[in-house]
Amino acid sequence: MTLYYFNFDTMTKIKVGIVQQKCSASKKTNIEMSIEGIRQCASKGAQLVVLQELHVSRYFCQQEAIGNFDLAESLPGPTYNEFAEIAKSLNIVLVTSLFEKRSAGLFHNTAVVFDKDGQEAGRYRKMHIPDDPGYYEKFYFTPGDLGFKPITTSLGKLGVLICWDQWFPEAARLMAMAGADLLIYPTAIGYDPEDTLTEKSRQHDAWMTSQRAHAIANGIPVISVNRIGFEEDLSHQTKGIDFWGTSFVAGPQGEVLWKADPNEMVNQVVEIDQNRTEAVRRIWPFLRDRRIDAYADLNKRFID
Repeated sequence: MTLYYFNFDTMTKIKVGIVQQKCSASKKTNIEMSIEGIRQCASKGAQLVVLQELHVSRYFCQQEAIGNFDLAESLPGPTYNEFAEIAKSLNIVLVTSLFEKRSAGLFHNTAVVFDKDGQEAGRYRKMHIPDDPGYYEKFYFTPGDLGFKPITTSLGKLGVLICWDQWFPEAARLMAMAGADLLIYPTAIGYDPEDTLTEKSRQHDAWMTSQRAHAIANGIPVISVNRIGFEEDLSHQTKGIDFWGTSFVAGPQGEVLWKADPNEMVNQVVEIDQNRTEAVRRIWPFLRDRRIDAYADLNKRFID
């Protein structure tokens, strides 16, 4: 089957900025690096800029420490306001990832999207919360309660999800079914330094393959932004995490449009042709051929 291109009045090309950074123990320094990355992307023509998961701090979930709750802020709050202002000043849509203090004892891993006027376009609270050695997120985060709903912006509908969500095809499908133009995954994932090179390769390949499969199955581009650098486990229960970077953008057939270096801080702008979503969905009509009459068991934890 030949993929033809069409002229769709409502479709556009969009320039997406990717900020892949290494985080330190200094919140101020991390925010400054994020903002510098945003500025560099905007100077290259980015209309949408995406930051990595929990970009204002180190990945504190390696240990269960009550003091880490002090990293959270109410939203709006000082950090929220700082990123709202940079979105407004640069006239960009901005996807951030913040540790939200909703009320006493109630915290979320939250992506906040600011539109070009600096106003909040919407937020997404991480739905799937891991609890594994080095990733003790259930200690910190209450599962999201906003569902899988795209956030409407001046550039279109953004299907924002967060890290562990990227392993679940249901989340990507529901975002696509609700009209998302892009799937976006702020991420913090890496290697256990004690893993073999073979195991590291398997894990990284699975990570990319899973997200590229979401692009293919839904006929929609995917943007994944990960951090870099080694971060020590301060509890010394593990050997820490080597975050593997390699942020990437995939097109609606899973084709990798761009991939970052695994070890370098990167501020990159990638152009996405949204005409391809319509064109690909016409030749691969997976949404048309879904057997929704036969999927009731997906609502079960396990089929006996």
